[in-house]
Amino acid sequence: MMTLLQAAELARGALSGPDGDILRVVTDSREAGPGDLFVALKGERFDAHDFVAEVAAKGAAALVRADYALPGASLIRVDDTRLALGRLASGWALRQAALRIGVTGSNGKTTVKEMLAAILRQHAGADAVLATAGNFNNDIGLPLTLLRLTPAHRYAVLEMGMNHHGELSYLTGLARPRVALVNNAMRAHFGYFGSTEEVARAKAEIFEGLDEDGVAVLNADDANLELFRRAADGHRQIAFGLNPEADVHAADIELGALNSRFTLRCADGERRIELPAPGEHNVRNALAAASLALAAGVPLDDIAAGLAAFGGAKGRLQLKQSPRGLSVIDDSYNANPDSMKAGIDVLIRLPAPRCFVMGDIGELGEAADALHAEVGEYARARGVDLLLTLGEASRHAAVACGASGKHFDSIDELYEFLDRQLPSGASVLVKGSRFMRMERVVEHLMQQFREEQ
Repeated sequence: MMTLLQAAELARGALSGPDGDILRVVTDSREAGPGDLFVALKGERFDAHDFVAEVAAKGAAALVRADYALPGASLIRVDDTRLALGRLASGWALRQAALRIGVTGSNGKTTVKEMLAAILRQHAGADAVLATAGNFNNDIGLPLTLLRLTPAHRYAVLEMGMNHHGELSYLTGLARPRVALVNNAMRAHFGYFGSTEEVARAKAEIFEGLDEDGVAVLNADDANLELFRRAADGHRQIAFGLNPEADVHAADIELGALNSRFTLRCADGERRIELPAPGEHNVRNALAAASLALAAGVPLDDIAAGLAAFGGAKGRLQLKQSPRGLSVIDDSYNANPDSMKAGIDVLIRLPAPRCFVMGDIGELGEAADALHAEVGEYARARGVDLLLTLGEASRHAAVACGASGKHFDSIDELYEFLDRQLPSGASVLVKGSRFMRMERVVEHLMQQFREEQ
């Protein structure tokens, strides 16, 4: 990968102790071993400098704050280990040949990332594509992803998340993408931003890091399109959407319970797309991925084949069939009011009776009660047969749903109801914000079903 001396130069630190080759960079002391560089991060409740002696005993070097000392160990001393990790990763990434593609948005960024990765693997082969793993999309995860780049990679698909102003500005400054996307700006993190326009301003920071000849990919259907255009001024722009005036758009859309079909049209021509993902929102996600691929020079045939091979993203509208015939939609990874509505739109295309198990939505601030009620009203209007809510704020959704809504104060009470009252043959959507850990409900349902075989 590189030597400790080279790493010290990139991190703007000073090496003390023997030089040597680095095989990988880690932040978890339990993973550190010979040839690793352990980054000693400091948080509100921990200080990884407490584990430096332990990792050194296992043969690892460490990147530490300037006043830390450990005789005999190979240490790179820096002013701030978090910022030094970013400098190290950025310096390493900019020395690699891979075309870097940045992806952000309130909804769908992980799905778009996975769709684009599927396209690029179809085009260049699996070993030529690096994509963000899991939720490694913050100021620690992105640098660790960049440090996984090798000369064999032709493409890097980099997901970037944020919940406050300035975060994406920092991340895009590290990654310096050649192509960047804002998938949308929705009602997420309202407790901090207060409006979708402020969310959009924060999302638009991704364009600050674009290369001079970089390409900005924009959602033509988003209410903040003009804000995004101004933020990307001076760069080539590609707009996608259902709007037929968009550079990349969809026509002849067919939405099934489990998949979607549409004709992708752009300046390069058109192709019929068979997408193994349901919902109009996933048509938009596919258009976003296709636009990024076109900006990267991928031909339409590879785009169509890659989208057809898309395998879904964990915890995001994954349909799981139970042995007794229930359809469980695992959309448990995260939530905001708009993605809740998109999930309901998918649920109503499945066989009745339809049950929505809803957890609280986080970071909505003073609007939380009203926005939860809005989701409940939407569920009732769309014909959801049963809305089961868990948490505090989601109680307002159950009330707004009327006779079809039922709230639970504990997950055990919810489990008991599901075990005894869930209608046979029901279609069940499970969704909530990350802190609600709604995957527990999915696991309970699937375990229950396995026991009944």
